[in-house]
Amino acid sequence: MSDFKTSATVPVTKWREGQTVSAQDHVAEEAPVALEYNGISHAVMLATPNDLEDFALGFSLTEGILAAPSELYACEISGDLNGIRIELEIASERFFSLKEKRRTLAGRTGCGLCGTETLPQAIRIPPPVVSQAAFSADTLHAAFRQMEQQQHLQQRTGATHAAAWLAADGQVTLVREDVGRHNALDKLIGALRRAGVNTAAGAAIVTSRASYEMVQKAASAGIGILAAVSAPTALAVRIADVTGLTLAGFVRQHGHSVYTHPQRLTA
Repeated sequence: MSDFKTSATVPVTKWREGQTVSAQDHVAEEAPVALEYNGISHAVMLATPNDLEDFALGFSLTEGILAAPSELYACEISGDLNGIRIELEIASERFFSLKEKRRTLAGRTGCGLCGTETLPQAIRIPPPVVSQAAFSADTLHAAFRQMEQQQHLQQRTGATHAAAWLAADGQVTLVREDVGRHNALDKLIGALRRAGVNTAAGAAIVTSRASYEMVQKAASAGIGILAAVSAPTALAVRIADVTGLTLAGFVRQHGHSVYTHPQRLTA
């Protein structure tokens, strides 16, 4: 695959205490990323152009295009001045299903339902999760500190979300970043599935709010705990409840709130 820049350096005028000064600043890149399945364009998302193999697999799984990583046969990534193209070769059965419900959606940062045609497409409820994962409050809070230390693009630009994997031993073992919170979680899920990680044994932690789409993606990946630094939505709480997912929000230095299935998070 080609190497793509994840940030750019731009001139900026900074104002500090009544004074202005010219300087250079790092800003995060976002690019149109087109996903094509067996030669047919399906989606164009705006994303940070890193970890794109993870993104392609994670998106395909959480959108229900693929049921398992083994149904993805090949993934080729190329780019030009117009953006980035990801060409995926998938199983014939899955491609037939995709053509049946094919839609063209234009994804934007923070946009979760662009291009959806019907209500069942909009609100997909995953099967119930089966997870025995459990963590203490101290471990959960320490994980957010670990994630922050590994957010290298955020440290450089201040513009990206992160999704990280809290393993059963209490260590953050994977971090993925993107300008879009959905994309960051898709990248994380793709990385987990590519590595063969047991998603029922840990937790996903995110730097964003917990919207319905974040809960849907986590539950569809078999993740039993989703913890967010900000608030959930009411729909996210309802879907987390019916899918058996433990949903925590407002995870900060001195506390957090657990909205559903609190048995997995102990004092």
